[in-house]
Amino acid sequence: MQRIVLFLVLLAGSALIYSTAQAQSRAELEKQRAEIQREIQQVKNSLDQTKKNRKESLGQLALLQRKLKLREAAIKNISSQIDYIESDINKSRDEIDRLKNDLDTLKLMYEKSIAYAYKNRNNYDFLNFIFSASSFNDALKRVEYLKSYRSYREQQSEAILNTQDLLQKKIAGLELSRKEKDQALTKQEKEKMVLVDEKKEQDVVVNKLRSREKELSRELNAKQKADNKLRASIKAAIDREIRIARQKALEEEKKAKAAALAAAKKEAAAKKESGDNSPAPVVVKKEESPSPAASKSVFDATPGGEIISDNFEKNKGKLPWPIDKGNIKINFGTYSIPGTKLRGTNPGLTLETDEGAVVKAVFDGEVVSVFDVEGESNVLVRHGKYFTTYGNLSSSSVSKGQTVKAGQTVGRAGTNADGNGEIEFLLLIENKNLDPGAWIRKR
Repeated sequence: MQRIVLFLVLLAGSALIYSTAQAQSRAELEKQRAEIQREIQQVKNSLDQTKKNRKESLGQLALLQRKLKLREAAIKNISSQIDYIESDINKSRDEIDRLKNDLDTLKLMYEKSIAYAYKNRNNYDFLNFIFSASSFNDALKRVEYLKSYRSYREQQSEAILNTQDLLQKKIAGLELSRKEKDQALTKQEKEKMVLVDEKKEQDVVVNKLRSREKELSRELNAKQKADNKLRASIKAAIDREIRIARQKALEEEKKAKAAALAAAKKEAAAKKESGDNSPAPVVVKKEESPSPAASKSVFDATPGGEIISDNFEKNKGKLPWPIDKGNIKINFGTYSIPGTKLRGTNPGLTLETDEGAVVKAVFDGEVVSVFDVEGESNVLVRHGKYFTTYGNLSSSSVSKGQTVKAGQTVGRAGTNADGNGEIEFLLLIENKNLDPGAWIRKR
């Protein structure tokens, strides 16, 4: 009997632990779902703004593609929730089957004990059982045995009631899980229907953009030429910074060697005055070429350079956007326009915003160059070995050599062919382009 009671306690405990773990995972999925819905609403709001412009644009297409990805993520999220519910249902079914078997066993054992008690219900039989003991101690043991037997029957009765109660709760929980699954399936079907409508909406925009393929081709070709000039200007500015940093490092090395030589001469002179004629030990330091993994950027050798670089790296995925509101028009890297033959490579992020919108530095740094490309201003800011570029500005509000703080205005957004505000945002580690989308935080 004690083993059965212990089993029931362990069963209830394991069920509680399992349900807690399930609740945690389900809570994470629900939080993720809420975040996806929030992003979808943001995209909808941005689309409403772009639709004010009668002409379909690449920015509008990018938003529609983003919304489709979010919708697919929402459907996948619901599928994960359904998987958890099904797992919970299967677990509940198994527990219900086990509880039914345990209940049958408990009832059978209780019936046997009741039948035995009925057969031996005469008080004379109990007294005879006690007084037939061979000694007083044996009689006491027999009394304790009868008490234990009575307690055992009470425990049997309590275990049956507890098992029945637990069984009813599991059955009720199973029904709730089934209803929850039905609701999730209904929600998933609705999301799929919305996805179909959104794909149709994208197809309409793609068809209209296809009819403007020549116009878009001229726009993207002009962007490609501007990008090439922008990259060339950035490379020239960074190469100049590298040369300056190396020169400073050489000067610091010369100063260190001169200081070491002066210290050695001073020590030798002091020994000579004290009459110590023993030659100073000569230590020959073996030059070791640093391994590729251990090599550092030349900018890390500058005062505070390594600290700035480390701080910048620690903020990966947390950097603010350079604009207060807007969206990604063209992502980093290779891209293509659906339904057309248009292809290209973007060195950074092309961000669409309001015309003349304020453009801000994403991190503390130093302005190393302010230059012109195709009549638009561009600002290059150094953050240790990292560089950010804010391009296609109608005007700049900083100058070379100026120290800027995160959130400080560096200029105003220029315009694009559709009459909207637009900037180019690039991120580099020395002369290597990185994807800024992986560094700025989600909106």
